[in-house]
Amino acid sequence: MQSEGASAVVFGGASGLGEATARRLAADGARVVVADLAAERAAAVAAEIGGVAVATDVTDPAAVEAAVAQAAQAPGGLRIAVVSAGLGTPAKLVGRDGPTPLDAFARVIEVNLIGTINALRLAAGAMLANDPDERGERGVLVATASIAAYEGQVGQVAYAASKGGVVGLTLPIARELAPRGVRLVTIAPGLFDTPMMAGLPQAARDSLAGTVPFPPRLGEPDEYAALVAHVVANQMLNGSVLRLDGALRMAPR
Repeated sequence: MQSEGASAVVFGGASGLGEATARRLAADGARVVVADLAAERAAAVAAEIGGVAVATDVTDPAAVEAAVAQAAQAPGGLRIAVVSAGLGTPAKLVGRDGPTPLDAFARVIEVNLIGTINALRLAAGAMLANDPDERGERGVLVATASIAAYEGQVGQVAYAASKGGVVGLTLPIARELAPRGVRLVTIAPGLFDTPMMAGLPQAARDSLAGTVPFPPRLGEPDEYAALVAHVVANQMLNGSVLRLDGALRMAPR
């Protein structure tokens, strides 16, 4: 799939990995809808890249439909959809005061897993209405998991479970959509320099960066965006989960 002239939507596109992706796709010639709950920041990013912002909660079907419809109205229809919206709220199964309230787990799973499914189903539905391009392709979906899906740490009960769910849905969705020319690839990032990480003290950031075998640093959002761009361009990438982690394997704590 060529980014040049394509219509794209990036869920979670107002910051972090999603913002970098929105900027990269726009630089590659795509028309980008920046869909994010942070409406003002989404509007600012969209203005800078010549895109359109849509205030979007990925757990709200109507909001996601509006973002998809905005992208799908472009000539050729929606061709690229990236889902990077998510929460990383930590919680142990049992805390100092006893079992953690169920709502703490439910919200993370609702956003990270159900929200991803919601965005994928509506974006895929729009893509299936497209005419195939010269290579038989109608669209490309990119989801975001985490290496926590494989090596979740203490306190990542809901986060690891939600990202494990994203890993698990990748192949069945890719198999379902393959006969119609729509691909799905999931990226599982390691430790990246995102707003979530920026809230940590510098000493903690340095300590985490030092756990990455090579390169011994935090990943840069532009590196995630570069992989998205490659997934879009490389038609043989389908149904796979790509670890982007510098060979990191997370310790228990």
